[in-house]
Amino acid sequence: MSGPNYLLSKGLDPILGVLTGILAYRLSESNPRTGPPAGETLQELVKWKYQRWKAAREAGQKDEENWEQVVQNIAKEKE
Repeated sequence: MSGPNYLLSKGLDPILGVLTGILAYRLSESNPRTGPPAGETLQELVKWKYQRWKAAREAGQKDEENWEQVVQNIAKEKE
């Protein structure tokens, strides 16, 4: 018995699958009948999510700076 017969090869088959998925996604995003409404494309949603993450991260850094000030104030009070 021989091994399984692959359509292309073990390495090329996954690449073909990924490229087919990208093409299908692109066609579904650009189709005027079935595409998402303006402002809800994947690119816009990723930008929105990134801005929220960045704002939360900056707020977290501000909290860390405030925490360091609290620790310093406590250390000064103990002296």
